[in-house]
Amino acid sequence: MKTALIVCGALAREVIALKKKYNWQADLLGVPAQLHNRPNKIPAGVQKRIEEARQTHDRTIVVYGDCGTGGKLDEMLETEGVIRIAGPHCYEMYAGTTDFDAMMEENAGTYFLTDYLLRSFESLIIKGMGLDKHPDLAEMYFANYSRLVYLAQQEDPELYEKAQWAADYLKLKLEIRQVNYGELESRLVELMNEAE
Repeated sequence: MKTALIVCGALAREVIALKKKYNWQADLLGVPAQLHNRPNKIPAGVQKRIEEARQTHDRTIVVYGDCGTGGKLDEMLETEGVIRIAGPHCYEMYAGTTDFDAMMEENAGTYFLTDYLLRSFESLIIKGMGLDKHPDLAEMYFANYSRLVYLAQQEDPELYEKAQWAADYLKLKLEIRQVNYGELESRLVELMNEAE
């Protein structure tokens, strides 16, 4: 039975590592991470990949959070009869429900970064939000945030340094939490085991 994993580009590196760790016989079909800047386009992007997967695979699992679609992704997936990993977004998946909820309860003004977002900070945050051309917008965009929590998948001193640089750039207090793959791993393992 051939399995397709339709994966958000922001999770691709981690899903590839998990595929290797568990020796899953699955093919990854990526959806561009840039769609997070236009969440209304996520359902169509995922649906296009579902149509492609159906031509060559027996089963499909979507590795994507709701990510701001307001339930539209799940509506489309229900119509298509395709399952997805549980979770509203990757921050909650990496941190785990309990810890994520506790962080938000402690400080609702928390801005999160993952390994992917940190590696892509310049293109997704600075350029993607127009801060390279209008740096004064940073103060407006991030006025309601007081801390940056870096949910680290890897232990990487260079990424820790970059996290401090990003926090300084955004004028936020940095907190690093080493979460590895968190509940992304356990939830995906469960779905893969159910599918076998």
